[in-house]
Amino acid sequence: MTGRQGFSGRAAIAGIGMTALSRASGRTELDLAAEASRAALADAARELGEDVRPDAILSYHLGDSAPVLYVARELGLHQVGWHNEIYGGGTQSASILADAAMLIDAGLAETVLIYRALNGRSGKRMNALGLKLGEGTEEQFTHPYGMAGPVHQFALAGQRYLYDTGLGEEHTFAVVSQSRAHAAANPRALRREPLDLQTYLDDRMVASPLRRLDCCQETDGACALVITGADRAPASPRIHAVVRGGGPGASTMDKAEDVTRLFSSYLAPSLYAAAGMKPDHVDVALLYDAYSWLVPRQLEDFGLVPREDLGAVLRARGIAWDGDVPVNPHGGLLSEGYVHGLNNVAEAVRQLRGTGTDGQGTGQVAGASVALCTGFGGSYGSAALLTKPS
Repeated sequence: MTGRQGFSGRAAIAGIGMTALSRASGRTELDLAAEASRAALADAARELGEDVRPDAILSYHLGDSAPVLYVARELGLHQVGWHNEIYGGGTQSASILADAAMLIDAGLAETVLIYRALNGRSGKRMNALGLKLGEGTEEQFTHPYGMAGPVHQFALAGQRYLYDTGLGEEHTFAVVSQSRAHAAANPRALRREPLDLQTYLDDRMVASPLRRLDCCQETDGACALVITGADRAPASPRIHAVVRGGGPGASTMDKAEDVTRLFSSYLAPSLYAAAGMKPDHVDVALLYDAYSWLVPRQLEDFGLVPREDLGAVLRARGIAWDGDVPVNPHGGLLSEGYVHGLNNVAEAVRQLRGTGTDGQGTGQVAGASVALCTGFGGSYGSAALLTKPS
C-alpha cells in the first residue's frame, strides 16, 4: 500500500540546522535537539528577514530522543500548538516533511519545527535486536539462524541482490569510496579519509557481503528543519510531493517472494505520479545509504540508472557530485554521519539553495532544481521530491 500527497510547492523549507556530529557527544539528546533547533530557526530568520518562532513541533524517534514539549521549553516557547512524536526511524526522514506540509496546508500551523536528535553511538544503539514479548516477538524465530540485527537481515537481502544484478565488491567499493570522496570536502563529516580498494577488501566482514565500511555510522548528533508556507518563504526550497508505504520484502522476508525488494520499488511510481514528474527531472539524489548496496538498488528502482548500466555507472564515478547521477554530495549516512536520514534532507536544501555541501559552493551540483530524498526501512519507507522555486 502507498500513501501519497502532492503539495505543488505550497510549503517550503526555510531553515536547516545541525550540531557537530560525533561518536561521544557527552551531552543529552535534549541539549543536542535544542542546539540544532536554534540553528534552524536562526537560519530561517536569515532567509525570511524576520524573527521565527514555531507554532508546531514534530519529531520522530525510537525511544531514543528528547520529547517535543521538553524541546519547546528549552526554546522558551510558552505556548505550542500542534505537536507530535512519531515512533519510527529511517522510514520517517522523508515522510515527516509531508506531516509538516499538511499542517501548513490545512492552516493548523504557520511554522513547523522538525528535529531528530540521538546519541546513536554513546547511547541507545540500533545495531542489534533483542528478544522480547510483544513488539519484535517474531525475532525469536529468526535469531537462531544468525539474524542478530539489521546488518544480518539486510546482508541476506544484499547478497541476493548482488547475485541477481551481477554486481560485486568492486561496485560496493565504488559506492563507499565515492561517499568518502564527497565527505572529504564536508567539514561536518566524520569519515573524511580517502579509501582505496585494498583497504576496503581488507576490512572486517560483518555479515557477507557487508563489511564494516559498507554499513552506515552510529552517530551522536541532531538535525532540525523549519517548514513554513511558500508564500512566506518564496526563495526557499519547496516540498513538492511525498509518498510513504511499501509491501512484503526485505523487512518481512518470511512473507516475501523477493527478499531484495525495497520500499523504493513500491513507491517510485506513486512519487512521480504525485509530482507530475519523471526520473529525468531529478538532478540530485539524497539516498538513504544505510548499507552500500542500497544505493544501486534505489538508483534502479527510481529509474535513475537501468539495471544493466549500474556496474558501468558506479565504476565510472557516475554518482559523483559532478557525475551524471549525483548521489549524496555530502557523504551521506556512510560518511557524513547518521542522524536517521534527516541530515540528507538538510543537504538537499543546501543543494537547492546552490550553496554546496560546505556552504561555499563546494560539491554543488550544477543547476540542481529537483532533489530526491528517501527514507529507508527495508520494504517500507518514504520518498520526497523537493524543488527549487522558479
